[in-house]
Amino acid sequence: EIPADLDGVYLRNTENQIHESIGRYHPFDGDSMVHSMCFCDGTATYRNRFTQTAGFLAEQKAGKSLWAGLMEHPSKSLRPGICAQEGLKDSSSTDIVVHAGRALSTFYQCGEGYRLDPYTLEQMGAESWVPTDGISAHPKVDLRTGELLFFNYSKNAPYMHYGVVGADNKLKHYVPISVPGPRLPHDMAFTGNYSILNDLPVFWEANQLKNGNHIVRFHKNTPTRFGIIPRFGQPGDVRWFEAAPTYVLHWLNAWEEGDEIVLLGYFQDKPVPASRLDAPRGFERMMAYLDQWAIQPRLHKWRFNLRTGVTVEERLDDRTLEFGIINAGYGGIKNRFGYSANPLPGWFLFTGITKHDFLTGQSSSVDMGEYRTCSEAAFAPRTTSSGEDDGYLITFVTDMARDQSECVVIDAQDIESGPVCRIILPHRICAGTHATWANGEDIRTA
Repeated sequence: EIPADLDGVYLRNTENQIHESIGRYHPFDGDSMVHSMCFCDGTATYRNRFTQTAGFLAEQKAGKSLWAGLMEHPSKSLRPGICAQEGLKDSSSTDIVVHAGRALSTFYQCGEGYRLDPYTLEQMGAESWVPTDGISAHPKVDLRTGELLFFNYSKNAPYMHYGVVGADNKLKHYVPISVPGPRLPHDMAFTGNYSILNDLPVFWEANQLKNGNHIVRFHKNTPTRFGIIPRFGQPGDVRWFEAAPTYVLHWLNAWEEGDEIVLLGYFQDKPVPASRLDAPRGFERMMAYLDQWAIQPRLHKWRFNLRTGVTVEERLDDRTLEFGIINAGYGGIKNRFGYSANPLPGWFLFTGITKHDFLTGQSSSVDMGEYRTCSEAAFAPRTTSSGEDDGYLITFVTDMARDQSECVVIDAQDIESGPVCRIILPHRICAGTHATWANGEDIRTA
């Protein structure tokens, strides 16, 4: 039975291949298809729709692929890059957030960002305030202020920018952030007063980049750097902190605690893994990077002391975990609970969810079952919610043995008991990337 105290929409972005690829195909090359499940008064409605990006429309008109993907040199594209980062097509297929009452899809490098109606998935076009260098994969929405925080990066100095969009969906702040060279940050974090940017030592080999070759290297003797800037700060206000070398694909949350900024994320023990020798020829590197067990992300805590400049690190869990979420109402403030996805060895898929209680140090897990994989979940508070974990985890699950997909709803206070509700979808859907939840009342009053 569908819970009657669910009111809102679960949205998930997905890469879907439409045309035969130019050369080798990477799963991240597919066009954005947004899947939604709307809940209200004990009912649920499923929808999906391709995001009408400029690249999608151009290839639909041509009836074929016009751009080479991540696995091929940009020179193989039939047209110049249609993205803030030259050479690739902006497929807007990575993340999706809801801001100012509208959904916003984003690209894993830096793209335009496309607006959709979160309920109907009606297309509203490219976002108007996006700067020339685009927006990164993971803009952040502060539910307490209604502001959206973002960064971007490019191959040209100063190599990074940071910005704030108001609750009225207008650009309020945009400043350059100087880093030593082209970088590849994927995510950011925020607190009530600060934003946390990162200069990670996994980036393109400079000499190769001059020749148009995008060869990623882990510079293991270069520290990880964190740039902490007041929300509306200027370039000179950035405080840089150093930490152990790593790459972090996703952050879980951050908050202020006395003189310190506390940050939770997934520290990669092997940011550049060895090639998969069992992979098809030409795909050895791709398959290695898609395997979270090869990269070994571990739940980790960083503390940055704004008074002393000292960084302290702590490993929170030795298991392979990633794609973490929290109750979004606790974004930027101290959270007790976090929910991580459990990666399937060898594949870019997830078999279940692990819940951490950071107060007691305990954890619990739910497994989706044999031959069943899930998407990134989202936390949906009950309409009568009275506590941080008083709500549900929602995710799409695909059963490969039955060739069937479903939406599952799990009690966030008792995940080990498994789904309280399973909604069978009309057809199987492919694995996706990121997801979000938006409360119905917030959408209706935006």
